[in-house]
Amino acid sequence: MNPPPHEDRRPRLLLVDDEPTNLQVLRQVLQDDYRLLFTTAGVQAVEIARQQRPDLMLLDVMMPDMDGYSVCRQIKADPMLGCMPVIFVSALNDVVDETQGFEAGAVDYITKPVSAPVVRARVRNHLSLVRTEALRESRLQIVQRLGRAAEYKDDETGKHVIRMSLYAQMLALALGMDAAWAEELLHAAPMHDVGKIGVPDAVLRKPGKLDAAEWEVMKKHPLIGAEIIGEHPSGLLRTAHTIALAHHEKWDGSGYPFGLAGTAIPLEARIIAIADVFDALTTRRPYKEAWSLEDAFDYLRQQAGRHFDPSLVAPFIALKPQILDIQARWAE
Repeated sequence: MNPPPHEDRRPRLLLVDDEPTNLQVLRQVLQDDYRLLFTTAGVQAVEIARQQRPDLMLLDVMMPDMDGYSVCRQIKADPMLGCMPVIFVSALNDVVDETQGFEAGAVDYITKPVSAPVVRARVRNHLSLVRTEALRESRLQIVQRLGRAAEYKDDETGKHVIRMSLYAQMLALALGMDAAWAEELLHAAPMHDVGKIGVPDAVLRKPGKLDAAEWEVMKKHPLIGAEIIGEHPSGLLRTAHTIALAHHEKWDGSGYPFGLAGTAIPLEARIIAIADVFDALTTRRPYKEAWSLEDAFDYLRQQAGRHFDPSLVAPFIALKPQILDIQARWAE
């Protein structure tokens, strides 16, 4: 009995041009590395894209039934296709034509007659960008799901995680950090307490005050969280690891697990400490009522230089209008 044939996992491209000769040229250039779909009509291109979900489209501009710009706009307006890269391949080489193509949503513009090495390189590069974005998105989903898993072990809600993550991003931007760093902080913040997965329920859910032995068990959750996330050289998971490990350190060195002090505590963990504690104070919990905004601000001021980095407290309090907006949008 013959073994089943291996599934062809090469990326699938949709080639669209009303001139069959042009399609033949592109076929010769791309057939060895990709699965190819063809059409000479713009309307049919949209239908094929919806049915077959190609990884990338090479699209002519001047076509009789529907021009390439219209095809591209329809593709980008479809939620299921909007992320698919579209590369225009056209004899129109004026800057105005290229600008119109990019405004329609294309990621690139190749002029005819095509150069085989250029076509291969552009296709390869844009598919690589798609794979990189997909990997980033999958990592983000893993981080968010693990953060959600930790919530099932604790009294906190998903809205706590949303609010404190938004507070952290907002404070980072107010401090002058770049938008990419602040966004990474936003996405890493939900993992701050993932280590509570490893804390026994008898300790984590105890209604009363923890005794000394139980408190020592609870204080291990940053180490557990860091071990769950693992060490990474860069990116979202590295930030999540840093936050999980250090968000219970205190400015005066009295925190845990290592007793770090001052700027030895990573900035992302110092930001999360303020965002996390502030939201805990201003939210009703089974063991306490919600504090007023001003009482919570007073506590932050009192703990500046003790628990919290004193240089972060005033910038956070200055964000009161944004804080109120987040609380309104993400109320319990």
